[in-house]
Amino acid sequence: MSVLGIDIGGSGIKGAIVDVETGKLLTPRERIPTPENAKPEDVAQVVKTMVEFFHYEGSIGAGFPAVIRNGIALTAANVHKSWIGLDANILFSSVTKCPVSVVNDADAAGIAEMRFGIGRDYPRGVVIFLTIGTGIGSAIFTDGHLVPNTEFGHLEMGGKDAEHRASDAARQEKEMSWKRWAKALNDYLNEIHTLFWPDLIVLGGGISRQAEKFLPFLDVPVKVLPAKLENQAGIIGAALHAAEQGR
Repeated sequence: MSVLGIDIGGSGIKGAIVDVETGKLLTPRERIPTPENAKPEDVAQVVKTMVEFFHYEGSIGAGFPAVIRNGIALTAANVHKSWIGLDANILFSSVTKCPVSVVNDADAAGIAEMRFGIGRDYPRGVVIFLTIGTGIGSAIFTDGHLVPNTEFGHLEMGGKDAEHRASDAARQEKEMSWKRWAKALNDYLNEIHTLFWPDLIVLGGGISRQAEKFLPFLDVPVKVLPAKLENQAGIIGAALHAAEQGR
């Protein structure tokens, strides 16, 4: 079964058609910059453009940077605040003329990583998946089961949200060396460990492709591994979510 997966982020909107049985991309990944301010109508038009690019008709899964409950955005991270309270399922479905299932973007990436990536080796215990990019997204799995809509990127560190100190965007904005940034990430991961005592922490997002530059500087009393699916996980997981919703 093939499903179009779309990963909506603060800086880019990525999509590809996915074989949900194998987790493989059936098409090259397409990326379109996220519109400035990321208002609902503007993002919806990009999603429509993505569907037209692939000449696609069928179910669509979309990962979105917000707490999502029954398709409704309850928060708005790195997108316009007018998303709050909006039914994203209805918005995207009406614009694309396809049935769309929206899920939290980090949950989507975590679902893919647990099904087709590093998580396959950890079917038991507590696994925390973190996407390190424009912000910090999170997903937590207990014995392989997702606890949806966690927002660990907003844990407080030094009076600020953790993502303002330990995200990849923070590293780039402050022009930090990998070693210096790893100190902030290390503090954050130790806080995660103290609060949740996971058996494994998986680091996803684009930063996972450069793990060798910062992993040696981490000192956390739990195994920390880079994601295998890198920044394709959000696309794959969104497609999986749509398939499992039967939309």
